[in-house]
Amino acid sequence: MKKTLLTLGLLLFSLVNFAQETFMVQTETRYWDAAKTYTGYTLFGTRGTSYLIDMEGHVIHTWNIGTNPRFTEGGTLLDAVGGNPSNSNVWKELDWNGNTVWQYTETRSGYYPHHDFAKIYNPKLGDSTFIYIANKDLTPAQCLAAGCDTTSNYTGAQVDVIVEVNMQGTVIWEWWFFDHVVQDLYPSKPNYGVVKNKPGKINLNLAGNRVQKDWMHCNSLDYNEQLDQIVINSVHGEFYVIDHGNTFIANQPANSIALAATTAGDFLYRFGDPAKYNQGNPPSILTNWEKATTGHKQIGGAHDIQWIKPGLPGAGHFLVFNNAENLFELTPQSYIVEINPYLDSNLTVNSSYVNPPNAKYNFVSSPDMNLMKEKKNVSKQIVWMYSSKNNTSFYSTIGSSAQRLPNGNTLVCSMNDGHFFEVHPSDTSIVWEYINPMTRDGIKKVKVDNYPTYNGVFRAYRYTATHPALVGHTLTPGATMTGSTPNYFTPTDLTFVKEYEQPKPIGDVLNQNYPNPFSTNTTIDFSLNESKLVTLEVFDFNGGHIKTLVNKNYTTGNYSVTWDATNDSGSKVSSGIYVYILKGNNQQLSKKMVLIK
Repeated sequence: MKKTLLTLGLLLFSLVNFAQETFMVQTETRYWDAAKTYTGYTLFGTRGTSYLIDMEGHVIHTWNIGTNPRFTEGGTLLDAVGGNPSNSNVWKELDWNGNTVWQYTETRSGYYPHHDFAKIYNPKLGDSTFIYIANKDLTPAQCLAAGCDTTSNYTGAQVDVIVEVNMQGTVIWEWWFFDHVVQDLYPSKPNYGVVKNKPGKINLNLAGNRVQKDWMHCNSLDYNEQLDQIVINSVHGEFYVIDHGNTFIANQPANSIALAATTAGDFLYRFGDPAKYNQGNPPSILTNWEKATTGHKQIGGAHDIQWIKPGLPGAGHFLVFNNAENLFELTPQSYIVEINPYLDSNLTVNSSYVNPPNAKYNFVSSPDMNLMKEKKNVSKQIVWMYSSKNNTSFYSTIGSSAQRLPNGNTLVCSMNDGHFFEVHPSDTSIVWEYINPMTRDGIKKVKVDNYPTYNGVFRAYRYTATHPALVGHTLTPGATMTGSTPNYFTPTDLTFVKEYEQPKPIGDVLNQNYPNPFSTNTTIDFSLNESKLVTLEVFDFNGGHIKTLVNKNYTTGNYSVTWDATNDSGSKVSSGIYVYILKGNNQQLSKKMVLIK
């Protein structure tokens, strides 16, 4: 393992954000603090292939399927077929060798599966089952009969449903949002009521968001076997907890579906945007319309809702990737949010769910004025949150995931940039970082500026060799995806960087070299404010002297020097990060540059 890295930024959030400054970034493993990571194997799907890699980025195994893969407790790989998380009606379980051991296809008219699914153990059935999200068609007549505003057109309307099938492919339970609605326009209809008093139901006539195609756009779900409950997330800023156990009757599919449609299937808990049930303020433009407030809305465009699993730090809490779209923040950024749904306004842990508005909020100021954010209401039920200090460094508008690891770290997948990183719980430092090299144009060693999801990955998961899917299999590291030798930073590299921190310039100016990165030659410009003896030297990232470019007297003025990537002996140097230092009259300026061959 080499300790020099072929990119400029050591860590995306700790030092220079290379992608912002030059719109280029090296792919694959970029940093690894082995002492602080939850070391294991990372699984992700991209461009129709699932990859299992080690911490250095060596490929351990692949499968010819790659949409939204995950390992099951039965030791198989489960994924949707087709490569598009937003639209797939076929799912497969594959063994280690890629053989199909189970498959299910949704063939019913009017059902359109999308985004998420899970294999679960149904305790009432005493067997494994499969659940998934689908849009279910509505007719205009159904919409109007339920109390939708008669001034709108409901052609093509759909509302999400959760479907459960057994291992034989028979539908045994369904839960539909449309069975749990409230409206306050038509008193003669049975679902008429005061929206504020019905938090267990969704407002059928949400202002500005009438029932339409893909109305809820749910994108993730999870199952809690201990509670026998399901949580499902809507991209519009809320997630909902549903009672599966008390709406399921073993071996009675018709009765189970009917029971799920009753008040027994109303939400047990909801989080994210209390304005949707008239118990909070929505985001809004302020009187000075150049500013806005998030109101009481906590999440927006979120993905990957889940319960933190038993035995993990935060067990029983919710963890969600808050993409943070539609929050009306002047400078948006994404967050990982952990929520304790049992906390009340006194921060007392209750035995049952607490409605978030009743738990109240903290009115929180931005930690730094340069974030350019207004104060906002943060739910007291949020017990941990991660975001990058530089708000422009971490923002994914679509997809993405977060996974709580046994050592308390959190593995994050930011879909827009195909960016995986592991976050330490206390100081929120990055202890591992990886960039997916598979792009729309093939495998790339360096990713340049592209539109979002050019190398996107919907989710990523970390497993150890003791997981049932890996036990008994040879986990010999192969080549990396690019075929390159792993080339990343370690903590030793990071601490050494401080020796080269640039002091405040006093008159003289040292400019960034160009081009940067470079492969053969690069130019360094500098300006002097007085006549003096000047040296300009190049060092490797371990502090070793490479070459003296300048060592003579100069007068006041602007100058340029070219470096041809050779050392003082005239030999070509290897790829990596180099530091160039300008010295004169006891003053010193330095910058980093990247050589890529």
